[in-house]
Amino acid sequence: MMPDIHISDFDYALPDGRIAKYPLDERDASKLLCCRRLGPGRFELQDRTFREIPEMIPADALMVFNDTKVVPARLHFVRGSGAHIEVFCLEPDTPAEYATNFAATASCRWKCILGNAKRWKGDILRLYIPRSADDKRPDDGAEALEALRLTASLISREGQTGIVEFRWENGCPFSQVLELCGTIPIPPYLNRESESLDWERYQTLYARVRGSVAAPTAGLHFTRRVLDALQSKGVEMEQVCLHVGAGTFLPVKDDEVSRHTMHREPFVVTKALLQKLRDKASRPCVAVGTTSVRTLESLYYAGVHCLEEGAPREIAQWEPYTREYPYTTEESLGALVAWLETNGLEALSLGTRILIVPGFRFRLTDRLVTNFHQPQSTLLLLVSAFTGGNWQEIYSHALDNGYRFLSYGDSSIIY
Repeated sequence: MMPDIHISDFDYALPDGRIAKYPLDERDASKLLCCRRLGPGRFELQDRTFREIPEMIPADALMVFNDTKVVPARLHFVRGSGAHIEVFCLEPDTPAEYATNFAATASCRWKCILGNAKRWKGDILRLYIPRSADDKRPDDGAEALEALRLTASLISREGQTGIVEFRWENGCPFSQVLELCGTIPIPPYLNRESESLDWERYQTLYARVRGSVAAPTAGLHFTRRVLDALQSKGVEMEQVCLHVGAGTFLPVKDDEVSRHTMHREPFVVTKALLQKLRDKASRPCVAVGTTSVRTLESLYYAGVHCLEEGAPREIAQWEPYTREYPYTTEESLGALVAWLETNGLEALSLGTRILIVPGFRFRLTDRLVTNFHQPQSTLLLLVSAFTGGNWQEIYSHALDNGYRFLSYGDSSIIY
């Protein structure tokens, strides 16, 4: 049954001064709000610092991180007339697979958001680099940029988005083109241009696989000190990879959430992790961030597809709510592992549009580490679902006790 949810019920007053515009000097110095369940929708709240989080993680826990890496996806171009056009790369179009696209050495196409789109008439654009005094690009970047001769051509357009073809001449891979030419796409609600510090701080320490245009921000708090403490305690740490799209910032525009269209995000989970999740029994699973939650909870429905259709496919946004599912989590994940083994695969690569809202049944996630999210956002809906609907008490406490909000803000653990 489709959930009957109104986004106006998930609103709260967030003063601009409570939005963290910059990160703290030390990642793990952020505040940590510990939310321990006392019963359905009831919590004991305790103010801690993030470097104390190992104390809240059981020694036998399986902790899951998203190791996606933010790419410098904002490119600036100029028309012959002098008009400036921003091209924000969202996801690869041709080649469609991330690694293959990043390896392209002469041309590729991306789905992009177009800034100043009405002024682009379809002519070929040349690169424009707004350099700043604290720019962290290589010292020889000017020579490399000249050799690139990067251009952009509009292949098709739909509103503010379009398919853009990039061409360049020096034979370097497109991943290097972005490193040389692009800027880090910090969230729009920071109301500032990206700066030198964002190249390092809008990235987790364990970021590995290029592809995101937004950071999995719950992971920004982890330092080597915290990771070592978790490892010393015996906590097993595993990675998934879900590339975060710009849709994570899209507001829910219709008051009836059932009319919201959830964006697609690709993810990869190894067979080894699927086996551990299948066999975890009562072992707690700790998801670091909402992107890890979306990945983990999508796996059950991918396994259902294997059981009922013979193979996994993309998970639709309302799939969890359309009917009752008779399969256990072990049966579902077991079917996924069997399908991978039959097809000689070591990892599951899939896409998900899953939308987690109140009423969702969590099948794999037992504890959640997450930041404080925007009013009327899909991320706040997920937090509400995980807290049994009592997000207001948690957010009111955070507002009353000086917590910093959003991507560079403070953190919470809900268990």
